[in-house]
Amino acid sequence: DMWPKFEEKMKKDDMNETAMAAFKYTYGVLVSGADVMIPESKLDPVESLMEYEKLKEKPDPRLLKKTLILKLNGGLGTGMGLDKAKSLLEVTGGLTFLDLIAKQVASMKKEFKTDLKFMLMNSFSTSKDTLEALSKYPELGTGSDLEFVQNKAPKVTASDMSPAEWPAQPDHEWCPPGHGDLYPAMLGSGTLEKLLKKGYRYMFVSNSDNLGATMDLKILSHFVQSGAPFMMEVAERTDADKKGGHLAKDKATGGLLLRESAQCPEEDEKEFQNVGKYKFFNTNNLWVDLVALKREFRRNDGALPLPVMKNAKTVDPRDKKSTAVLQLETAMGAAIQCFQGASALVIPRSRFAPVKTTNDLLALRSDAYTLTEDFTIVLAAERQGVPPDVKLDGMYKFFDAMEKMIPNGAPSLVGCKKLVVEGEITFAKDVVIKGTVTIKNSSGSCKEVPAGTYEDCTKEL
Repeated sequence: DMWPKFEEKMKKDDMNETAMAAFKYTYGVLVSGADVMIPESKLDPVESLMEYEKLKEKPDPRLLKKTLILKLNGGLGTGMGLDKAKSLLEVTGGLTFLDLIAKQVASMKKEFKTDLKFMLMNSFSTSKDTLEALSKYPELGTGSDLEFVQNKAPKVTASDMSPAEWPAQPDHEWCPPGHGDLYPAMLGSGTLEKLLKKGYRYMFVSNSDNLGATMDLKILSHFVQSGAPFMMEVAERTDADKKGGHLAKDKATGGLLLRESAQCPEEDEKEFQNVGKYKFFNTNNLWVDLVALKREFRRNDGALPLPVMKNAKTVDPRDKKSTAVLQLETAMGAAIQCFQGASALVIPRSRFAPVKTTNDLLALRSDAYTLTEDFTIVLAAERQGVPPDVKLDGMYKFFDAMEKMIPNGAPSLVGCKKLVVEGEITFAKDVVIKGTVTIKNSSGSCKEVPAGTYEDCTKEL
């Protein structure tokens, strides 16, 4: 039994009881050999759900006083070549994700003439930069009133299930435990207790890179009046979403659950991707009753029984010959199966505008999106809810390369269905893209796309 070695390692690192209990639970699932897969035979599709447009509840602004807005902000922008918090990337008009979030909160405080509680879950690697960036908005809060920091988890040696060791860089022995860590991090940091003592009852959680996830009084009022302990905002899956997780019903209990691709057996891959059968995906906009959350912790001896996902990696991610390890993760949306009576709400796609790549960022900086008075970024009306599909050349994976491509700002994409860029280019001022356009430069040196309108064509430079 390797557990004592993990316990010793975590104690040496001053980890709190809740963080240790959470890891003990996920590690227990791993070594028990329990099947973490969710086969087709255990599921029923979700046929119909309540829709945002059909909500009848009267919005109640008094609920805002009891509600926390929480943004998950633990991710670095490494995928886009940024070595600090991803939320520090500039989105539009010189404003970063964090600027926009801070201004959204300020705008709501003004609109409803009420105080609004806002917090971030940072990671060790994002905390310092983020607090610095938000110091110009002192009204949001400071220090432990503004943030709590997510835990880290030991990596597990794949061959014998022992704690991974890498003396050359001991940092590599630890990994983030996935955003399911939100719950133990809230409990272990004392944040949950502090919020309940101050009279907060409800929490709206979303990713800091999803600019569509703003506090919505209509949804909050529906959530509270429904009495559900937990509610997930879901959107309708299209072909573009078929590789991502989906909502389903547990055949045995009838309750809602999430199935991620890592939990789908290979032989069920086709059904997993069947968007006609499994119609909804999790946007990671979640509503949680904090009293119910505390109750679940109590009922489960201090650790929520979230499904565990195993990721096979090497201890040094850059060195493929280094020790093979397993990283154990949980997802916060998966808590939907821990709460009896949990519900889901189908929301318009406008509440789901995440920025995962420079393709997304280029679209956001274009006129396909507009910035509203309350600092929300929405798709232009004429897009009818469908974002442009942008595919940039691999050389534009990092944001600084993408910025060199648009020295005069992004081209007009409001009428663009799909834009493909192959080769090294820059856009002149006043380039308008309409329909489906491919721009190619195979010369090997950078070329400019001249001003003008390009519609349903392939442009060779």
